[in-house]
Amino acid sequence: MGFDYSETHQLVAASAKEFAEQYIRPYIMDWDEAQTFPVEVFKKAGEMGFMGVLVPEELGGSGLGYHEYIAIIEEISKVDPSIGLSVAAHNSLCTNHILSFGNEEQKQRWITKLATAEWIGAWGLTEHNTGSDAGGMSTTAVRVGDDWVLNGAKNFITHGISGDIAVVIARTGEKGDSRGMTAFAVEKGTPGFTSGKKENKLGMRASETAELVFDNCKIPDANRLGEIGDGFIQSMKVLDGGRISIGALSLGIAKGAFEAALKYSKERIQFGKPISEFQGISFKLSDMATEIEAAELMVHKAAFLKNAGRPMTKMSAMSKMFASEVCVKVANEAVQIHGGYGYTKDFPVEKFYRDAKLCTIGEGTSEIQKVVIAKNILK
Repeated sequence: MGFDYSETHQLVAASAKEFAEQYIRPYIMDWDEAQTFPVEVFKKAGEMGFMGVLVPEELGGSGLGYHEYIAIIEEISKVDPSIGLSVAAHNSLCTNHILSFGNEEQKQRWITKLATAEWIGAWGLTEHNTGSDAGGMSTTAVRVGDDWVLNGAKNFITHGISGDIAVVIARTGEKGDSRGMTAFAVEKGTPGFTSGKKENKLGMRASETAELVFDNCKIPDANRLGEIGDGFIQSMKVLDGGRISIGALSLGIAKGAFEAALKYSKERIQFGKPISEFQGISFKLSDMATEIEAAELMVHKAAFLKNAGRPMTKMSAMSKMFASEVCVKVANEAVQIHGGYGYTKDFPVEKFYRDAKLCTIGEGTSEIQKVVIAKNILK
């Protein structure tokens, strides 16, 4: 087993780093303060191939694997995690769901637009009263002839307002039945499909989060993704891959916070020497570096399994849980190393600290990851 990154991986990482420095870094705090979702940046990311990373070239994508995907998310997230989150959600959730379970006509119709960011994608599973308990959803899809009529609402949806298309999981059978849900693609502008409340969040503020509302929204059966009743099972498979992207997001946050703390510790003079020379600080940095290294290995092992088409549910849950918890700890220690300055918006660790917490919640909480891991190790 080799640990060297391929030439392609290194080139992709360098490209993503350059993109983040040029198009993201100058505007980080403006977007954060105003909760601006910078659509034009994602259009540019589409031109760079970052919005269709896993999509085959014949469908307009980059045709890359999960190791390169991790590199892109990580480099963007080291600069602004909220932009990294949106790139991850677009790729792993909406686009990947259609790519994995759509038919050829659906792929030609939608993936070609999503891969270039001509369209921005959203993905709707969570509801107000069903977060971890997604199987208890209330949004329904009732078949009427050759159409389906959707009623209900989805909550905490990335790109819920700006998305041009949403993959939505709705109940087509009994509540709680894992075979009682079906996936549909709903285009923006469809009568009865609107956006609701935009969330005012602690962190990830440049990544738009809002409601999707369905009021007698009629769509053709041609918009159904896969078989009737397969929606929940499809979603769990999509989330397996999605957890790798949250692991990558977590790595980016942890590395960004660590690098800022390391730099500050060498520059901050107290009692006549840099604070990095004090054991209390150097031990913090040692622990941070070690845990980041471990998280990186776990996330890339999950990517290796995914690329190889091997079972990876347990590994994706492990890597997502560990990397997300590490990024919260590293961000916390980075603020501590900065002292009072870490609590101000003049230094980047304040934002990493706020952004980090989402990683232990989104795409399955740490507690849900433990449920998934336990099921797999107790089989």
